[in-house]
Order: sequence, then structure tokens, then C-alpha cells
Amino acid sequence: MKRVLLLLFAILASNICDAYNILVVFTLPGKSHGILGAGIVSHLLNAGHEVTYITPLPLKKASPNLQQIDVSNNFDAIDENMFNMKMILNNEAIFNNPLKMMQFTSDLFEMTVKNPNVVKLLNDTNQRFDVVISEWMFNDAYSGIATVFDCPFIWFSTIEPHWIILSLIDESTNPAYVPDSSSSIVPPFNFQERVTGLFFQLLGTAMKTFYSDGLDENQFQNLIGPYITKRGKVIPGYREVQSNISLVLGNSHVSLGQATRLPQNYKPIAGYHINNEVEPLPDDLKKLLDNAKNGLIYFSLGSNLKSKDLPDELKRGFLKIFRGLKQTVLWKFEDDTVDLPKNVHTVQWAPQRSILAHPNCILFITHGGLLSTTEAVHFGKPIIGIPVFGDQFTNIERAVNKGFAVKVPLSYTMVDELKVAIETVLSNPEYKNRVKELSAIYHDRPVPPGKELVHWVEHVIRTGGAPHLRSPALHVPLYQKFYLDLLALIVAITIVAIKILLRVFKTNKKDLKKKNK
Repeated sequence: MKRVLLLLFAILASNICDAYNILVVFTLPGKSHGILGAGIVSHLLNAGHEVTYITPLPLKKASPNLQQIDVSNNFDAIDENMFNMKMILNNEAIFNNPLKMMQFTSDLFEMTVKNPNVVKLLNDTNQRFDVVISEWMFNDAYSGIATVFDCPFIWFSTIEPHWIILSLIDESTNPAYVPDSSSSIVPPFNFQERVTGLFFQLLGTAMKTFYSDGLDENQFQNLIGPYITKRGKVIPGYREVQSNISLVLGNSHVSLGQATRLPQNYKPIAGYHINNEVEPLPDDLKKLLDNAKNGLIYFSLGSNLKSKDLPDELKRGFLKIFRGLKQTVLWKFEDDTVDLPKNVHTVQWAPQRSILAHPNCILFITHGGLLSTTEAVHFGKPIIGIPVFGDQFTNIERAVNKGFAVKVPLSYTMVDELKVAIETVLSNPEYKNRVKELSAIYHDRPVPPGKELVHWVEHVIRTGGAPHLRSPALHVPLYQKFYLDLLALIVAITIVAIKILLRVFKTNKKDLKKKNK
């Protein structure tokens, strides 16, 4: 009996020793980003760690190991026109202006760091963390938070691997076959696409180097620097802080994107936010799906855009299409005043994963956010994509290229295209078969993505920042990477050789003239 008690005590002591104190930072005030942040927090808590969570969307379910730092005033940074449906339809939204986006993320960082709740945390010189995990959102200054607490730092990337995030830990991607995160093209590229990709990557690099990096460095020095000196440390150079990244956790997987060349410290973990056990549907939705004998079509424009804000002619057009279908339609619609056909039902909030998991859900009409496309592949549902902004265009183009989606551009005249798309997907079994194949690839992993997430976070802590995973490319100057020094040497030797040959030629020519005389 004593041996059993000693063994139990040893196990408990071991678990206590392996519990780490982790700071998770997700500052963007958006529900989809909140879902990703909450997923990381949930997995870390379930693994027995203590988590401090900086978020504008505090979790309702409390845990004794969770401390939440409320930054909900970050919603004040959202431009009232950012998700204005009319401006999006007219191509006037902020997402199309990279300078405005950079300024937005810069303002968001300042608002976060100046929040009284965050100030209190940073001012506490007794506070210690084993690692900081922060969402990357076009601002590198967040990496300075780990410098305050003198611990490793992990970026979380919400989208597929792209040249900016990879350049922070290795090298930029090759634009000859890897599209920009905001591009809708998929390889193989033609000549014009390759040149365009190269141009925009060079332009983006210049903007980052000569504009946004300066903003970030200024914020690091002025907003983070004082907390470093308060702890008796010297403020390091910003480039050192910017490149001191242990790991990038990416919300990506090869079944969803493409086989991009990745460094050792980039870990794709898409799907970690999806629980292994599907939550049961509310009674009314369960009854609706169970009785959808001809199948159910689920339509949602995501958490940021509202279907009720669509122009009236589009709403009427959609309802006309749905009325003519034999399938049941469930539309995430934020208003209950619409006169609906018998086969159409609306919900202001929808348990999306539970709906997609139901066998009678046969088609998903979506805006193409990466969470939605991931969930579609996870549950094996074909999609019709109506991309609106950001990476949604790329996500849908990839889905189309992989054979499980049809794209319908958002426009005032999209009704007929949507009707054709619905008929196409429902009548052609290839879309359903293809997404089932991709779903099998997605699920065929050594371990579930949530478990992998926890492993790599713990690995970074256990190995003192995982320096063995870091790419040597970060310490190689540009001129050496492209052998510009060798090129200069070859050019110099060639010039000298040409001069010698010309001199010899002139000498021989003079000697020949003398002989002829």
C-alpha cells in the first residue's frame, strides 16, 4: 500500500513540476481570432499548465489555472466602415489599403500595451512566464513582450505560410510558386503572374523594411522599453528582438493549402480549435437536420459580416433560389423579420461545427475564412465560396483548385452565379468525393493537432527556446545568400582578364606592324 501511495505521490509531483506558466496574447477584436486564441488556451489548460490570457473576448468558462487580462476596449480600434457591406461591394474597404492596415495594427498594439490591465501585468516585476505565445498580425513589436519577461517567444500565424511570417524565422518564400497571402492565384503561375508576384513581394519587403519596421521599432522602444529597464536590464536592439523567435505555430495543413517549403521551427497545426467530441445540437436544430431528408444546405458569411446587411435585391434573389430547392436551407441571418419560404430557416447564431458534423448537411456556402474551410475539410463537406477580404480569396481559390469548391464572387449581380454553383455542386458527386479524400488526408496525422500544439510549446520551454530548430539563414547576409560576393569576384576577374587580353592583343598588333615594315 505504501508503495502505491509513493508512486501516486511521485506522479503528482512530476505533474506539478511539468506545469508551466504561459502568457497567451490575442489582441485582435474578432470572433474568429478569439476562437483560435481560446483553442490554444484550452489545450494548454487541459495539459495542466497555468495560462494568462490577454484578450478582448474573455472566456466565460473560468478555470483555476486561468488568469484573463481584459482588453475589450480594443473594439474601439475597429473602423465603423471596416465591415461595411456596401463599401466591400464597391471595393472601398480598408482591407484593400495596406498602409491603413499597417496603421490599424500599430494602433491596436499601442491600445493593448496602454490598457491599464496590461500595464499592471507588465509593471509587476515579480511576474514570470516560461514562454509567450502571441498572434502575429502585421506587427512584430509583440515579440518585445517576451523580452520583458526574459523568456522564449512563439508566434501564432492565423493563415497559410506566407513570405512575411517565414522571413522572421528563415527566408521569404519564392514568389515563382508561392502566392502572397492576399493573392488569389494558385500555382503553376504563368509569366505575368510570376512577375506580378515578384513585384508585390519586393514592394511589400520595401514597405516592411522602410515603413512598418520603423513603426514597430519605435513602439518597442517607447512602449516596451521602459518595462525592460524597470527590471534592471538593458534594452536590446530591435533587430535582435525581432529575430529572437523560437517557433511559429501555423493555422495551416497541407490538405488545405499547398506543400510549401517550411523551416524546422514552423509547425502546421490547423484544426486544433475543433474539439474531438462534437457538441450536441440544440433541440430545434437537431430536429431540423434530422428531418432534412433531401439534405441541408448551410449558409454563413462568418462572424464579421452580417447577411442582414446585404442589399435587398441580393437577399430577395437568394430567397428565390432557395425557394426552388428541394433541400432544406439553414441561413445564418441576424434578423428574423424576413418572410421565408417553408424550406428556409434562419438562426442569428449557429453552432457551425455541430451543423457541419451532421450527416444530413450536404453543402456549405461560406465566405471562405480559414476556420470555415478547415472545418469543411475536417467534416468532409463541399463548399461554395463567396470570398470577401484577406486570405479568403486564396483559401477559396485553393479549394477550387483542389476540386471541392465552386467560387462565386461577391457582387450586386451574383444571384444567377450562385444558382448555377448550387446546381453544379449538388448534381456532381465529384465535389463530395474529393472533399472526402482531402478529409482523410487531413485526419491522417501521427497525433491530433491540439496534442502537437502542446508538445511543441512544452518543447520550446524544456529546451530553453529551442535554438536547435532555428535556421542559420537568419544570420547570413543577403549578399552571401545570393553569392553577390562571388559574382563581384567573377566580374572583377573577368574585367582584369579582358584588360590583360586587350593589352596582349595591342602588343601583338604593334609587333605585327613592325614586322610588316
